[in-house]
Amino acid sequence: MAIAKAERLMNLALCLLGTRRPLSKRELRESIEAYLEAGSDDSFNRMFERDKDDLRELGLVIETVENLDGETGYLARRDSNRLPPITLDAEEAAALGLAAKVWQQARLAGAASGALQKLRAAGLPEDVDPYGAHGALEPRIPVHEAAFEPLMLACRDRRPVVFDYRKANAAQPGQRNVEPWALECWRGHWYLAGWDRDRGAERVFRLSRITGKVRSRSGRFTVPVPDVVTVRETVASWAGETADRSARIRLRSDAGYPLRAKATTVRELGDGWDELEIPYGHGLDAWLVEFGPDVVVLEPAELRADVVDRLRAVAKG
Repeated sequence: MAIAKAERLMNLALCLLGTRRPLSKRELRESIEAYLEAGSDDSFNRMFERDKDDLRELGLVIETVENLDGETGYLARRDSNRLPPITLDAEEAAALGLAAKVWQQARLAGAASGALQKLRAAGLPEDVDPYGAHGALEPRIPVHEAAFEPLMLACRDRRPVVFDYRKANAAQPGQRNVEPWALECWRGHWYLAGWDRDRGAERVFRLSRITGKVRSRSGRFTVPVPDVVTVRETVASWAGETADRSARIRLRSDAGYPLRAKATTVRELGDGWDELEIPYGHGLDAWLVEFGPDVVVLEPAELRADVVDRLRAVAKG
C-alpha cells in the first residue's frame, strides 16, 4: 500500500509539474491509472484531495486556477518549485531552530520539525545545534483557535473563505466573505487581515470571535494582496495604543490586568475599586465591554455612552 501511494503521488507530481496549463480533476483522473481504478467519484475526490495535501506538505507549490468556464484546474510551476542552494551559518541555523521551537506547542509542530529535517538534508551543518546556544530561551506561541489552521492554509494558497464572526457588541454572529492575507499574533491573540468582500474594504478579525467552521470558496482574489499587511498596527490603533487622549475608568481591584498594564495612573478608591487613567483611541469602547461589570467609564462622556450602547445591544440579544 505504501509503494502504491508513493507511486500515485509521484505520478500526480509529474503531471502537475509537466503541464503548461491548469489540469482539471477530470483530466488528472484520466491521466493517472490509480485514479481511474477508484470505485466512484467520491472515492476519487477523497483520494485526490489527500494526495494534493500530501504533496503540499512535502513542499510542492500547487496553484489552483479557475478557467473561463468556471472549472477549477491545478498546476505546479517549475519556477515556483525550484530553490537555490541553501547555505546557513551557525547564527542563521540557531534562528531557524528557535523559530521551530516556538511552534512546538502549536498546530505547526509537525511542519516545523519536518522543515528542520529538510534543511538538514539541504545542507544545514550536522554539528550545529539550533537550540544549544539559546537553551535558556523557551519561546511559545499558543494556538487554541480551530480557525487558525484552515486560515493559515487559505492565506498560503490564496483561497477565499467564508466564516461566521461575532463582533464584540453583537449577540449573534454574522457571515463574512473574506480574501485572507496574513495571520499575526498580538498580545496573546491571533488576528486575520484580509479583504472583506461584502464591505468592500480591508478588515482585521480576531480568531477567537470566529464561530463554526471556516469554509473555503473557489475562485481567485478580486483585489491584490498588499506587499505589507499591518495587522499589529491596525489592532493596536483599535485598542488605543496610538491614542493621543486619555479616559478615566473605575476598575475592580482584582480584575482587568490588561487595562492595568496600559494605565498611566492608578489610584485606590477603596471598597474594592481603583481609578485608572488609560489611553483612549478608536475601539476602546469594544475592548472595555469585554470586562463587563468590572469596569465603569467615568469620562469622557462619549466613551461612556458608547460602552453603555454596546452593553445594551448585548443585553437585548
